[in-house]
Amino acid sequence: MNLFSKLELGKLTLKNRIIMAPMTRCRAVEDNCANDLMAEYYSQRASAGLIITEATQISKMGIGYLCTPGIYTNKQVEAWKKVTKAVHAKGSFIFLQLWHVGRVSHSSFLNGNLPVAPSAIKVEGEHFTPEGMQPFETPKELSTSEINEIVSDYANAAKNAIEAGFDGVEIHGANGYLIDQFIKDGSNKRNDEYGGAIENRARFLFEVVEAVTDAIGSEKTALRLSPSGTFNSMSDANPTEDFTYICSKLSKYNLAYLHVIDALEGDVRHGAKVVELKTLRDAYDGVFIVNGEYDKKRGNEVIQNKSADAVAYASLFLANPDLPKRFELDASLNTPEQSTFYTQDEKGYTDYKTL
Repeated sequence: MNLFSKLELGKLTLKNRIIMAPMTRCRAVEDNCANDLMAEYYSQRASAGLIITEATQISKMGIGYLCTPGIYTNKQVEAWKKVTKAVHAKGSFIFLQLWHVGRVSHSSFLNGNLPVAPSAIKVEGEHFTPEGMQPFETPKELSTSEINEIVSDYANAAKNAIEAGFDGVEIHGANGYLIDQFIKDGSNKRNDEYGGAIENRARFLFEVVEAVTDAIGSEKTALRLSPSGTFNSMSDANPTEDFTYICSKLSKYNLAYLHVIDALEGDVRHGAKVVELKTLRDAYDGVFIVNGEYDKKRGNEVIQNKSADAVAYASLFLANPDLPKRFELDASLNTPEQSTFYTQDEKGYTDYKTL
């Protein structure tokens, strides 16, 4: 078993275990809609066993970055269809990543409203807004009724994704965004049924998982987590205990897969309590995808030692549209150009050379 082995994922059979990880690219310049340039970008990378799209907001209140796509209007649904058709025409599968940034937003994105979060605790530092760099704002603590509305937004967005032709959705529960904000005790100081013990802090996550699986089926539903992540001012006192609980409970949902970000160098530099990959793998009974600074050698090793079933690659796939072929031939790799990660044209997006 290695990166080039087929993989059964829900009702899909992936041609390899080389996954394109979700990466924000900020090319949705008009009405937060996918476009022809995005269709070209994703179809160029359809040699992946599975493509996971960039994070896509489930509602207007979920937005936190310029030129990022949504899946909550009819126009957005129609626009995504050109992407899914282009990828399917090249013989791959594609999941849409469902996103609500929570406190990682700014009132300038939200018609003057404050961002929302489990608790009124702001992110450290500044955020890039339509008016330039601005300090993060203290978010509004969500009420129980507002939480219920957001759960419904996830379910509606999942149904919209299926209507747009996606093979499934990945719930974004990582990287310091709304679901992660509920899970981790550094950002969740609630004293109701959504705060305190991990059983309560994970309640929102499981309500979202249940709503989405009820809406589109468990075989089309996946989840991404970052147990050791510190991005967006995140911290947790007992991440190994907390995420072992979550992974164990997730096993009963029969998801398409669980996607876990391994501890990154940046997390370690910021004092993260590192959660061992094997601990989570042992706790979760299902398809397990790992992401985080992997190359071909480490990717094959993690599959061969059964620590993961597949590996998701981010910047390597960004710069190498034909990454599986390059891995197969041990060919040299293009270097990602970071200055074009979040620009709005084809440079550094669709102009990377293939073999």
